[in-house]
Amino acid sequence: MSTVTSIRTVDIRFPTSIFLDGSDAMNPDPDYSAAYLVVETDSDDGLAGAGFVFTIGRGNDIQSNAIDVLAQRFIGRDVEELLGNMGATWKEMLHDSQLRWLGPEKGVIHMAIGAVINAFWDLRAKRAGLPLWQHLATLSPEEIVDLIDLRYLSDALTREEALEILRAGKVGAEERIAELLERGYPAYTTGPGWLGYSDEKLERLAREAVADGFTQIKLKVGADIDDDKRRLAIARAAVGPDFRIAVDANQRWDVDEAVEWMSQLAEFDLAWIEEPTSPDDVLGHAEIARRLAPMPVATGEHVQNRIIFKQMLQAGSLEVLQMDACRVGGINENISILLLAAKFGIPVIPHAGGVGLCETVQHLSMFDFVAVSSTMDGRMIEFADHLHEHFVTPASIVGGRYQTPTAPGSGAEVLPASIDEWIFPHGSGWIEIEASGGTR
Repeated sequence: MSTVTSIRTVDIRFPTSIFLDGSDAMNPDPDYSAAYLVVETDSDDGLAGAGFVFTIGRGNDIQSNAIDVLAQRFIGRDVEELLGNMGATWKEMLHDSQLRWLGPEKGVIHMAIGAVINAFWDLRAKRAGLPLWQHLATLSPEEIVDLIDLRYLSDALTREEALEILRAGKVGAEERIAELLERGYPAYTTGPGWLGYSDEKLERLAREAVADGFTQIKLKVGADIDDDKRRLAIARAAVGPDFRIAVDANQRWDVDEAVEWMSQLAEFDLAWIEEPTSPDDVLGHAEIARRLAPMPVATGEHVQNRIIFKQMLQAGSLEVLQMDACRVGGINENISILLLAAKFGIPVIPHAGGVGLCETVQHLSMFDFVAVSSTMDGRMIEFADHLHEHFVTPASIVGGRYQTPTAPGSGAEVLPASIDEWIFPHGSGWIEIEASGGTR
């Protein structure tokens, strides 16, 4: 038997606002950040589990504190018992009667639950000697369904329907694993599209995306309609008439404004409009989708739980589901969202623009391909070329495709040197920035 000896939380922030990486109409100066934790045990194998919540700067300390408060319950607990029943471990946090008052199942506490359970999944996959996507795919349909919480979902997805989807996913799974290992998974890039970039940088990065083998780019929109038209014209000229361009408003508009704005941009033959309005507005998204058809509506990176996703699927609010590795209550809840998407026949194209999101969400898409949807048709994973060098097993793109990770774990582990440099506010990188007057 081994026990959990410590759970360390760290406030890591990167100064991406200096170069306007990640800038959009609602978030003009983000500092990509991670509220990061490490689960350590007294096991002879020396393995530790890593997890995090992605934020964009101020408030990362609040998220880190929430993780710390939540995680302390596991100090001294039996590791084998916790890892052996990950459904029960997750539900212990999810159903905590006092913590639920701070949600329930939304916001800082819910994301903290996700960070903690994801760290335990990282540890479990490392102990199994498998990348997380493959470790999940080895589980039986019954074991997978036991991980999730079908409360509030049963009017849209029953246990038997979930089992039916997963049993069907066992057929041909080994062939799909072989295909993944050989070919990887399609990606699209947001790299050219940050709102703070110059026209020249936009054009250069768009051309580079085509040369690098991507089949889609995404541009941020919503600050100024004339700027959007100019930037989209530059992008379209750079990539050609048949290349896919998606746009993302980051929740900028009301319903009527979204329809009017996007009607003016329809001439650019857009792959989708992402987050046109509040992530909580199920019916608003549905109305936008109805009025903008056949232009697809995509959303999900800020959807707070499986219940909102259920309602969006029932209401026809989205045609592209963009789950996030850190927004909801972790891998367990994301599995239920994958099953909902499969039930409704909606493609999952995850959000992966920030710190560690590419590294972690690729495992969910690859698990989906092997065990749930059984297809990559019409599916991609977002890629943003920022900060991968800080991870022990960084995401890798070749020819516009994610290379399938083979290292054990979830990909969440940050290099110790990067923690030392960017722990906030006293890391060596932040001290250097302060000394230089805010530049680097």
